[in-house]
Amino acid sequence: MNSARNDEPAARPAPVTDDTWSDLRRHTDARIALGRCGVSLPHGRWLDFRMAHAKARDAVLTPFDMAGVRAALEQGGAQCLELHSAAGDTAEFLARPDKGRQLSEASRGILREAVAAQVTGAQSPKGADICVVVSSGLSARAVHENAAPFALRFLEQARAAGYTTTPVALVDRGRVAVADEVAHLLGARLAVMLIGERPGLSSPNSLGVYLTYAPAPGCTDEARNCISNVRPGGLAIEDGVRKLCYLVQGAFAVGLTGVNLKDDMPGDYLPFAPAQAPAD
Repeated sequence: MNSARNDEPAARPAPVTDDTWSDLRRHTDARIALGRCGVSLPHGRWLDFRMAHAKARDAVLTPFDMAGVRAALEQGGAQCLELHSAAGDTAEFLARPDKGRQLSEASRGILREAVAAQVTGAQSPKGADICVVVSSGLSARAVHENAAPFALRFLEQARAAGYTTTPVALVDRGRVAVADEVAHLLGARLAVMLIGERPGLSSPNSLGVYLTYAPAPGCTDEARNCISNVRPGGLAIEDGVRKLCYLVQGAFAVGLTGVNLKDDMPGDYLPFAPAQAPAD
């Protein structure tokens, strides 16, 4: 007598369940559509997370290669000043953000000497229009990869439009606000800070760009504009420079930066159009 067998084990479900949005992963570095294994992450995605976390830690803890950044800037024709914040080491820099916002006394002396020397030419320090400051912030990797080409391209555009600039100030262990003190001591009308952003799990190399009109110690963040996520996987350097040129041009036109200076750059904007260049 033949009978159907009903005691065979049922097929086991696949251990990993893909997310229905999996196809979207190819369009972004963000951690989306990770899938699941039971109630947890699949092992491969967990390993990806551990790698991303390690890259973020490395971005914060890697020392600032000031000599390397300076060499790249000087090769492109920029003068540089090497400065330090009031933070004595990385541990103090991370624990005391206030010290990263201030220069060391020795660095203040360097700036006073630079002003007294009255370096002549396109990068005269006292009374210049723009002061570019570079600091590793919370991602040295971002600065090592992006700061020199960004700064050189922006300085080229700014000088072609007739703006004067100070030497580029490299600040070890600096926060955003340290640029205010640097530019103020050099007498610049506007500060542009290039700084490594706090790394995310998909962006350990993101450069932030801050600009402040009439910089001075005590300026607060609502008086600044920010261009974020400058990196190969984010905002391209050329696009970031174009946006910075637009905001700088607007800042000099209205005499302010911050919440009242809007980023409404038209798509066909050309950096520092001659009709809007600063008057002699």
